Amino acid sequence: MLGAYGWAYMKPIRKIYYNMTITLVSVVVAVVIGTIEALGLLSDQLALKGPLWDAIGNLNDHFGTLGYIIIGIFVASWALSVLLYRLKGFDMLEVKQ
Repeated sequence: MLGAYGWAYMKPIRKIYYNMTITLVSVVVAVVIGTIEALGLLSDQLALKGPLWDAIGNLNDHFGTLGYIIIGIFVASWALSVLLYRLKGFDMLEVKQ
């Protein structure tokens, strides 16, 4: 993350682009985790059965693994963000101060 912050804070446009990307990924991850937790609680309280509820229960039982996946998502999103940033030529934009 230190490398990502260092890259982002070299130019103001990078900082904005980086912050938007990380905020979007954070919101998506939070919604997914909240949904898994809420569905797991519903499943437990209402004794719901079936393949969907088994999958939700399995996800709830393996949040440690899910954490590693989330770290991978953040790394991949940062790498994709840098790639798109460079391909779209955002470094060439003039920033007036």
